[in-house]
Amino acid sequence: MFFYLPPAQWNPPVCIEGREARHITRVLRLTYGAELRLLDGAGREGLFRIAGVGKEHVELVWLSEKTYPVSACRAIVAVAWSKAIRRDFFLEKAVELGAAEIWCWQARRSQGRMPDDVRETWQGQLVAGLKQCGNPYLPLVRSFSGGAYELAAHAPENSRILLREPGERCPMLGLDQVGRQGNTVYVIGPEGGLDLLEAEILIQAGYAPASLGERSLRWETAAIMCLSLHQFCSISHD
Repeated sequence: MFFYLPPAQWNPPVCIEGREARHITRVLRLTYGAELRLLDGAGREGLFRIAGVGKEHVELVWLSEKTYPVSACRAIVAVAWSKAIRRDFFLEKAVELGAAEIWCWQARRSQGRMPDDVRETWQGQLVAGLKQCGNPYLPLVRSFSGGAYELAAHAPENSRILLREPGERCPMLGLDQVGRQGNTVYVIGPEGGLDLLEAEILIQAGYAPASLGERSLRWETAAIMCLSLHQFCSISHD
């Protein structure tokens, strides 16, 4: 089992407070001398021993530490804002599958307006995924309220893929397109799909249209599929 401690709190004396501390002491009933494995979400894992327990805090002493390298094949998934409750499921799976970044953008057919505090409200679910699977890295969350224009302006130099319905100008996503060195961005539209202007803006910005097949997938299914393919193909490139 892993616990999360933000990077800024790793300086001695190390102390876990609040919700994490209550889980350690009241749920797991761990006490003096027990060992804990901590992740900071920035590539660091540490082994600590409980040195003291209070009502709302747990004091730790450092035993050992290691740092994991950053993957050379970074997956960035850009999902259109949706009110759907399945978002929590997607966030946990994004951590488990090693997403480097999650971009949330306001599409014309998004369900409602994207809130200003996306990063803050998503953090808890991302941390839950990190603790469950032991991934040492939390995805960076970015929000783009300016729609397709803002998304296009932040297109990286590496692979850019726009997921769309299959057609003559939209071939199947090939395994040679995913898991490459550098950044690969997968743009996924809202439940209602992209409108023609949004698609044109992104294609002009260098996003290559690609399809995941004939079936209509929910946005979180498409995102998880892209991350799964990326992780599988990146193993031979990392």
